[in-house]
Amino acid sequence: MGSKICEAEVARDALAAALRKAGIQFPAMDVTPDGIGRPPRYGFVNLGQVSAPVVHALADVIAKGAAVGQTEMTT
Repeated sequence: MGSKICEAEVARDALAAALRKAGIQFPAMDVTPDGIGRPPRYGFVNLGQVSAPVVHALADVIAKGAAVGQTEMTT
């Protein structure tokens, strides 16, 4: 596969690892090429269908991280 697909796979794996550390799992994450060019111009990370409770958990983690970032910027 092309470098764009490899780049997307690395990004998917990094996101999956970060989510696991936060206790969150997206069960159907995968990578697909854009289908336009050969080699593909982009590799897309599909997050799959995610239940509402998992989305709420993700939103909470992001909000907490953003709050920490804001605190660090003001100190």
